[in-house]
Amino acid sequence: MDAVLEFADVTVKRGQATLLEGIDWTVEEDERWVVLGPNGAGKTTLLQVAAAQIHPTSGVAGILGEVLGTVDVFDLRPRIGLTSAALAERIPRHEKVHDVVVSASYSVLGRWREHYDELDHDRARDLLVEVGAGHLMERTFGTLSEGERKRVQIARALMTDPELLLLDEPAAGLDLGGREDLVSTLTVLATDEMSPATVLVSHHVEEIPPGFTHAMLLRKGRIVASGPMEEVLTEEIISATFGMPLQLIHEDGRWAARRRVRHRTE
Repeated sequence: MDAVLEFADVTVKRGQATLLEGIDWTVEEDERWVVLGPNGAGKTTLLQVAAAQIHPTSGVAGILGEVLGTVDVFDLRPRIGLTSAALAERIPRHEKVHDVVVSASYSVLGRWREHYDELDHDRARDLLVEVGAGHLMERTFGTLSEGERKRVQIARALMTDPELLLLDEPAAGLDLGGREDLVSTLTVLATDEMSPATVLVSHHVEEIPPGFTHAMLLRKGRIVASGPMEEVLTEEIISATFGMPLQLIHEDGRWAARRRVRHRTE
């Protein structure tokens, strides 16, 4: 099995601030990873490096068999599917949903004069159906609910048949129903052998879909723990990551966490 990500001692600094420090990380092509941590842990920075959006200050970032800094990122980025709040803000609100997805073929946001063949249009339609958004094809992006926008973004991220799928807090801003719909969609992708290697960034264990295999926990830019889900998601490790005593529950393939309350008799 080939690695799609190979980070060795990756560090990212901005001025006097160290956003990531000494990250060693390998993601194989059949793995589904969740990256957890509190605000400021470095999760989004980690994903930006993995998406070839920024370069590490030091260390080596291997992405899809290439080394960041020695490859043209404009050749590398089309091989990576990405969803993020920053990307969503750039999608024209008047754009039809079908066009939001199909335009990923040219890595553009907003249709202009580019030409798409029927195979492109068919793939866009199929992906929208796959993520449960087939009925939204003729709607404009600006009229969608937050949950519907998330589904459309995932379809767009899959349009180029990427070798790596990166999801930056896809459930952010969703209500309970929207979150559960999204988790169901991601579960289908995670359990599909044809889906690409996937990395999901989140603050919440409740957002981890069944079928995800590995976890990395970050705190203040450093790895607290990294590895197979059953080894890494423990009460001791999750408590150290978030800086408080937490009770962790795993039931029917889903996770939940809450603060552990100390009773007076303890």
